Amino acid sequence: MTKRFSTNVLVLMALAIVLNIVGGETIARLRLPVYGDSVGTVLAGALGGPIVGALTGGLTNLLWALVSAERVTAIPFGITAAVIGALAGILTAKGWMRSLERVLASGIGTGLIAAVVSAPIAAYVFGGVTGGGTDMLIAFFRAAGANVWQAALGQGIVSDPLDKAVTFVLAWVVLRSLPHRQLARYPGGAHFISASDDAPVTG
Repeated sequence: MTKRFSTNVLVLMALAIVLNIVGGETIARLRLPVYGDSVGTVLAGALGGPIVGALTGGLTNLLWALVSAERVTAIPFGITAAVIGALAGILTAKGWMRSLERVLASGIGTGLIAAVVSAPIAAYVFGGVTGGGTDMLIAFFRAAGANVWQAALGQGIVSDPLDKAVTFVLAWVVLRSLPHRQLARYPGGAHFISASDDAPVTG
Protein backbone atom coordinates (compact mmCIF):
# COMPACT_ATOMS: atom_id res chain seq x y z
CA MET A 1 0.00 0.00 0.00
CA THR A 2 2.85 2.36 0.86
CA LYS A 3 4.56 1.80 -2.47
CA ARG A 4 1.27 2.06 -4.34
CA PHE A 5 0.84 5.63 -3.10
CA SER A 6 4.46 6.61 -2.73
CA THR A 7 5.60 10.15 -3.46
CA ASN A 8 6.60 9.06 -6.97
CA VAL A 9 3.13 7.64 -7.62
CA LEU A 10 1.37 10.72 -6.28
CA VAL A 11 3.50 12.96 -8.50
CA LEU A 12 2.75 10.67 -11.42
CA MET A 13 -0.98 11.00 -10.75
CA ALA A 14 -0.76 14.78 -10.59
CA LEU A 15 1.17 15.00 -13.86
CA ALA A 16 -1.19 12.51 -15.50
CA ILE A 17 -4.23 14.57 -14.50
CA VAL A 18 -2.69 17.71 -15.99
CA LEU A 19 -1.84 15.82 -19.19
CA ASN A 20 -5.40 14.50 -19.41
CA ILE A 21 -6.99 17.91 -18.93
CA VAL A 22 -4.69 19.65 -21.42
CA GLY A 23 -5.21 16.93 -24.01
CA GLY A 24 -8.95 16.72 -23.46
CA GLU A 25 -9.44 20.47 -23.51
CA THR A 26 -7.42 20.80 -26.72
CA ILE A 27 -9.47 18.13 -28.49
CA ALA A 28 -12.74 19.56 -27.17
CA ARG A 29 -11.91 23.02 -28.48
CA LEU A 30 -11.03 21.55 -31.87
CA ARG A 31 -14.44 19.84 -31.87
CA LEU A 32 -12.96 16.53 -33.01
CA PRO A 33 -15.09 13.36 -32.66
CA VAL A 34 -12.62 11.79 -30.19
CA TYR A 35 -11.53 12.65 -26.63
CA GLY A 36 -7.76 12.81 -26.10
CA ASP A 37 -8.18 12.89 -22.32
CA SER A 38 -6.89 9.49 -21.22
CA VAL A 39 -3.16 9.24 -22.02
CA GLY A 40 -2.26 10.22 -18.46
CA THR A 41 -4.82 7.78 -17.07
CA VAL A 42 -3.33 4.89 -19.03
CA LEU A 43 0.19 5.86 -17.96
CA ALA A 44 -0.90 6.02 -14.31
CA GLY A 45 -2.73 2.71 -14.52
CA ALA A 46 0.15 0.98 -16.26
CA LEU A 47 2.77 2.21 -13.79
CA GLY A 48 0.70 2.44 -10.61
CA GLY A 49 -1.80 -0.36 -11.02
CA PRO A 50 -5.59 -0.52 -11.41
CA ILE A 51 -6.46 1.49 -8.29
CA VAL A 52 -4.07 4.31 -9.16
CA GLY A 53 -5.36 4.32 -12.73
CA ALA A 54 -8.99 4.42 -11.63
CA LEU A 55 -8.36 7.26 -9.17
CA THR A 56 -6.43 9.23 -11.79
CA GLY A 57 -9.25 8.88 -14.30
CA GLY A 58 -11.98 9.81 -11.86
CA LEU A 59 -10.10 12.75 -10.37
CA THR A 60 -9.27 14.06 -13.84
CA ASN A 61 -12.92 14.50 -14.70
CA LEU A 62 -13.78 16.04 -11.35
CA LEU A 63 -10.91 18.55 -11.46
CA TRP A 64 -11.51 19.30 -15.14
CA ALA A 65 -15.05 20.36 -14.33
CA LEU A 66 -13.81 22.49 -11.43
CA VAL A 67 -11.29 24.41 -13.54
CA SER A 68 -13.59 24.83 -16.55
CA ALA A 69 -17.30 25.51 -16.15
CA GLU A 70 -17.78 24.40 -19.75
CA ARG A 71 -16.71 20.87 -18.81
CA VAL A 72 -19.18 20.19 -16.01
CA THR A 73 -20.46 17.35 -18.20
CA ALA A 74 -17.17 15.55 -17.52
CA ILE A 75 -18.17 14.67 -13.94
CA PRO A 76 -20.54 11.73 -14.68
CA PHE A 77 -18.09 10.38 -17.23
CA GLY A 78 -15.59 10.03 -14.39
CA ILE A 79 -17.01 6.52 -14.09
CA THR A 80 -15.81 5.73 -17.59
CA ALA A 81 -12.44 7.34 -16.93
CA ALA A 82 -12.02 5.22 -13.80
CA VAL A 83 -12.82 2.07 -15.77
CA ILE A 84 -10.20 3.01 -18.38
CA GLY A 85 -7.54 3.52 -15.71
CA ALA A 86 -8.38 0.26 -13.98
CA LEU A 87 -8.27 -1.64 -17.27
CA ALA A 88 -4.87 -0.12 -18.10
CA GLY A 89 -3.52 -1.48 -14.82
CA ILE A 90 -5.10 -4.90 -15.25
CA LEU A 91 -4.01 -5.28 -18.87
CA THR A 92 -0.46 -4.28 -17.99
CA ALA A 93 -0.33 -6.89 -15.22
CA LYS A 94 -1.64 -9.52 -17.66
CA GLY A 95 1.09 -8.75 -20.19
CA TRP A 96 -1.04 -6.87 -22.72
CA MET A 97 1.32 -3.90 -22.92
CA ARG A 98 4.34 -5.85 -24.18
CA SER A 99 4.00 -5.51 -27.94
CA LEU A 100 2.42 -3.08 -30.37
CA GLU A 101 -0.14 -5.65 -31.49
CA ARG A 102 -1.29 -6.32 -27.93
CA VAL A 103 -1.30 -2.63 -27.10
CA LEU A 104 -3.58 -1.93 -30.07
CA ALA A 105 -5.87 -4.79 -29.05
CA SER A 106 -5.92 -3.47 -25.48
CA GLY A 107 -6.85 -0.01 -26.67
CA ILE A 108 -9.62 -1.24 -28.96
CA GLY A 109 -11.02 -3.53 -26.28
CA THR A 110 -10.90 -0.79 -23.67
CA GLY A 111 -12.61 1.54 -26.12
CA LEU A 112 -15.48 -0.87 -26.66
CA ILE A 113 -15.96 -1.26 -22.91
CA ALA A 114 -15.78 2.51 -22.47
CA ALA A 115 -18.45 2.93 -25.15
CA VAL A 116 -20.82 0.60 -23.33
CA VAL A 117 -20.20 2.31 -19.97
CA SER A 118 -20.57 5.81 -21.41
CA ALA A 119 -23.66 5.26 -23.56
CA PRO A 120 -26.25 5.34 -20.75
CA ILE A 121 -24.59 8.42 -19.25
CA ALA A 122 -24.63 10.28 -22.56
CA ALA A 123 -28.15 9.15 -23.38
CA TYR A 124 -30.00 9.43 -20.10
CA VAL A 125 -28.04 12.09 -18.20
CA PHE A 126 -27.40 14.46 -21.10
CA GLY A 127 -29.90 13.41 -23.74
CA GLY A 128 -27.04 12.77 -26.15
CA VAL A 129 -25.67 16.32 -26.04
CA THR A 130 -22.44 16.66 -24.05
CA GLY A 131 -20.91 19.70 -25.73
CA GLY A 132 -18.01 17.85 -27.33
CA GLY A 133 -17.07 17.04 -30.89
CA THR A 134 -18.69 13.62 -30.56
CA ASP A 135 -22.12 15.28 -30.54
CA MET A 136 -21.98 15.45 -34.34
CA LEU A 137 -21.88 11.66 -34.50
CA ILE A 138 -24.85 11.36 -32.17
CA ALA A 139 -26.71 13.84 -34.35
CA PHE A 140 -25.84 11.76 -37.41
CA PHE A 141 -27.20 8.56 -35.87
CA ARG A 142 -30.32 10.38 -34.65
CA ALA A 143 -30.92 11.73 -38.15
CA ALA A 144 -30.59 8.18 -39.46
CA GLY A 145 -33.47 7.10 -37.21
CA ALA A 146 -31.72 5.84 -34.07
CA ASN A 147 -33.15 6.65 -30.66
CA VAL A 148 -30.97 8.52 -28.19
CA TRP A 149 -29.63 5.33 -26.57
CA GLN A 150 -28.77 3.74 -29.91
CA ALA A 151 -27.17 6.98 -31.10
CA ALA A 152 -25.05 7.31 -27.95
CA LEU A 153 -23.90 3.70 -28.22
CA GLY A 154 -23.21 4.04 -31.94
CA GLN A 155 -21.16 7.17 -31.34
CA GLY A 156 -19.16 5.39 -28.65
CA ILE A 157 -18.48 2.37 -30.84
CA VAL A 158 -17.17 4.67 -33.59
CA SER A 159 -15.17 7.06 -31.40
CA ASP A 160 -13.93 5.11 -28.40
CA PRO A 161 -11.96 2.23 -29.97
CA LEU A 162 -10.08 4.66 -32.23
CA ASP A 163 -9.45 7.11 -29.40
CA LYS A 164 -8.29 4.44 -26.95
CA ALA A 165 -6.14 2.65 -29.53
CA VAL A 166 -4.24 5.89 -30.15
CA THR A 167 -4.17 6.61 -26.41
CA PHE A 168 -2.71 3.22 -25.51
CA VAL A 169 -0.10 3.41 -28.28
CA LEU A 170 1.01 6.90 -27.17
CA ALA A 171 1.25 5.76 -23.56
CA TRP A 172 3.18 2.66 -24.61
CA VAL A 173 5.67 4.73 -26.63
CA VAL A 174 6.27 6.94 -23.59
CA LEU A 175 6.69 3.92 -21.31
CA ARG A 176 9.11 2.24 -23.71
CA SER A 177 11.23 5.39 -23.80
CA LEU A 178 11.64 5.72 -20.03
CA PRO A 179 14.95 4.65 -18.46
CA HIS A 180 14.83 1.44 -16.42
CA ARG A 181 15.88 3.37 -13.34
CA GLN A 182 12.79 5.57 -13.69
CA LEU A 183 10.46 2.66 -14.36
CA ALA A 184 11.72 0.80 -11.30
CA ARG A 185 10.26 3.52 -9.05
CA TYR A 186 6.71 2.38 -9.81
CA PRO A 187 4.83 -0.81 -8.93
CA GLY A 188 4.10 -1.60 -12.59
CA GLY A 189 7.44 -0.51 -13.97
CA ALA A 190 8.88 -4.03 -14.03
CA HIS A 191 6.48 -5.00 -16.82
CA PHE A 192 8.19 -2.50 -19.11
CA ILE A 193 11.73 -3.22 -17.96
CA SER A 194 11.38 -6.87 -18.91
CA ALA A 195 9.64 -6.03 -22.18
CA SER A 196 11.91 -3.19 -23.30
CA ASP A 197 15.19 -4.78 -24.28
CA ASP A 198 16.11 -1.71 -26.28
CA ALA A 199 15.11 0.86 -23.63
CA PRO A 200 17.80 3.00 -22.03
CA VAL A 201 19.31 1.40 -18.92
CA THR A 202 20.51 4.59 -17.31
CA GLY A 203 18.88 7.89 -16.64
